[in-house]
Amino acid sequence: MFKMYGIKNCDTIKKARNYLAESGTDYRFHDYRVDGIDDALLQSFIDQLGYEVLLNTRGTTWRNLPEAERAAVTDAASAKAVMLAQPAIIKRPVLSAPNGDLLVGFKDSLYHAFIQEKS
Repeated sequence: MFKMYGIKNCDTIKKARNYLAESGTDYRFHDYRVDGIDDALLQSFIDQLGYEVLLNTRGTTWRNLPEAERAAVTDAASAKAVMLAQPAIIKRPVLSAPNGDLLVGFKDSLYHAFIQEKS
């Protein structure tokens, strides 16, 4: 079963969830605000994708961080600390395939190809 990680009120999450429902794809939704994210799960994302892919530096959560906190994000460990403290700063959605492969973001064509390949 696929698993989607994100925040339920995010517009991109809503689009991705609608796509999965319309395509009949079985998935479970993990809401960072409700279910949280632990160190081990986030580390597995970072190990597979790199922190640069996961850290959303274009969103309001990042822009609302004090400049000193933003400047202190210089490596995977410091990025992980910020993402654990502020899960809304993680790019979304993160879609996990049954085999553990990950896809970040949402585009119909990418979801279609990823789901076909990983199902």
